[in-house]
Amino acid sequence: MKDNSLEKFPIVDEEGHVIGSATRGECHSGKKLLHPVVHLHVFNSKGEVYLQRRPDWKDIQPGKWDTSVGGHIDYGEEPEQALVREVHEELGITEFTPERVGKYVFESKREKELVYVHRTTYDGPVTPSAEELDGGRFWTLDEIREAIGKEVLTPNFESEFQKFFL
Repeated sequence: MKDNSLEKFPIVDEEGHVIGSATRGECHSGKKLLHPVVHLHVFNSKGEVYLQRRPDWKDIQPGKWDTSVGGHIDYGEEPEQALVREVHEELGITEFTPERVGKYVFESKREKELVYVHRTTYDGPVTPSAEELDGGRFWTLDEIREAIGKEVLTPNFESEFQKFFL
């Protein structure tokens, strides 16, 4: 499988107002076109957090452990709509109560994203998408602390999790 480089994303300002559109390929080419994404951190009642493993075919951070759910907001879609869609697509979860915990700009060498960060507590079944993910599991906070800085987790997850949850 491979990401669709022609998929259309909204281009936004730092407040999230749509100011244009571009393809996934353009957004991930190093042009630093600010595009919005949603993240959901799924905690269980024991305080552990679910992390997904990114497949080796991904164009960004292949093979690393990442936020429970992360996905691009489609052109014409609101963040809450994208969150519900991505959570269902990636983890098979349809019944959850998200809480928005923040918004920030993340920039790497290849891209620039406006990240809408959410959390939820969930103890039901998790069914990671075999097409989009390479599995996943719940991690303790100690396991996450131990993995930080060791090239196991995505840099985006590390900075975001430390900012909002550690």
